[in-house]
Amino acid sequence: MRCMFNLVSGKRLRAFRVVAMVAGGLSAAGVAMAQVPVTADRLAALEKIAAANTAAAAAAQSAGDNAWMLTSAALVLMMSGPGLALFYGGLVRKKNILGTMMQTFAMMAVITVLWALVTYSLAFGTGNAFIGGLHNVFLRGVGLTPIAAYAPTIPGQTFMIYQLMFAIITPALITGAFAERMKFSAMLVFMVLWAFVVYSPMAHMVWGVGGFLNAGGGRFPCLDFAGGTVVHVTSGVSALVTALYLGKRLGYPQKQVMPHSVVLSFIGACLLWVGWFGFNAGSALGASGLATSAFVATHFGAAAAAIGWAAAEWIRNGKPSVLGGISGAVAGLVAITPASGFVTPMSALWIGLIAGVFCFFMVVKVKNIFGYDDSLDAFGVHGAGGTLGAVLTGLFANSVINPIFGAGKATGFLEGNHGQLVNQLVGVAVAWTLSIVGTLLILFVVDKLIGLRVSEADEREGLDISQHGEEGYDWNEA
Repeated sequence: MRCMFNLVSGKRLRAFRVVAMVAGGLSAAGVAMAQVPVTADRLAALEKIAAANTAAAAAAQSAGDNAWMLTSAALVLMMSGPGLALFYGGLVRKKNILGTMMQTFAMMAVITVLWALVTYSLAFGTGNAFIGGLHNVFLRGVGLTPIAAYAPTIPGQTFMIYQLMFAIITPALITGAFAERMKFSAMLVFMVLWAFVVYSPMAHMVWGVGGFLNAGGGRFPCLDFAGGTVVHVTSGVSALVTALYLGKRLGYPQKQVMPHSVVLSFIGACLLWVGWFGFNAGSALGASGLATSAFVATHFGAAAAAIGWAAAEWIRNGKPSVLGGISGAVAGLVAITPASGFVTPMSALWIGLIAGVFCFFMVVKVKNIFGYDDSLDAFGVHGAGGTLGAVLTGLFANSVINPIFGAGKATGFLEGNHGQLVNQLVGVAVAWTLSIVGTLLILFVVDKLIGLRVSEADEREGLDISQHGEEGYDWNEA
């Protein structure tokens, strides 16, 4: 559970702040107190000053943490729209740009309402090891008072709205796999059911109190600082299942399908990179040193992965492409996500470099070998990158960065906790299994009820016209 990751360092920081502020308060009051005899009254006055300074320190920390978390929530929402919307929108053909962007935008609206009604409670409410309960439906009990079990220094609603942004972008990532061929109505029903069947249980198991995979006491403590399994493995694997179930786009792979605007995708990727600091550093749930560490790891991982992908492409094709560079950066951001609050900057560079090369191989070689039509490589980047990142987290995690298992206890494999790799593999296996079974079940139900795929005529015309009655570009001259 992410709120526990910074408890040790956070408590020490608060203690030092209180001592400093008490000392400052005593210095300011020194002249006046010097005139007071050493009596019970003077002792009471000193205790009153200390209590006031302690309260002021706590209030200052709460204000600072809350400001950072609200900023982080906004950054994560920016990852969906405009970040992901532009990134995915530029990768499809121009006849499908609005339809593709609208899928992400729809998640911003639909998942928000669903979260407020019930799915927040299923993810973070009190329940069993696999799913939360219904105690917080309609956000009952989620107010401005901190929820001590999750984030003791920020309002409960701040924690809730921050977690909502993760719930929004996760299903939106799946849309990259079925881009240009799923009905908008089917997409909506599919995503609503997916939020119940896949996302909520996985979020609860990893981050919820008492969760099966919770690092703070679960049966298999899986280290996932910001969503490697919860967000990327689930969305990436579900994306692959959906692409296989739907089948290939018309003419694929005989007819090459090229991005209509790498410029839009470039802008979107840069927005994703910036927004990812809220995604990972925000997962410290406070403006702490751990947030700084996660921020640094995130940036280093993305940079190394961009270099790794570009270098592999340069060697293979004789030149590095812009699309390859930005894809590599996203792959690095995916892989560093679970590790960001556990690894040193140098380990982050290794994770990023490995992820860039590995995801390039998955997209260029493995996809062609098996011939599946993952339109925008949601599985090759998020499924593969998330799985790799989860495993490497268990390898490189370091108690110097985050003593999650207690002071003096090793965190990762290289530090001496060899069993952590097993825990990471269990977490990955659970995420893969839940995603495959849950997604197949949902696809079957939706297909039987309303059908999943647009007609051949609608696919040729494009989603913009067939699903929304609009065109993304008007090429007619006045």
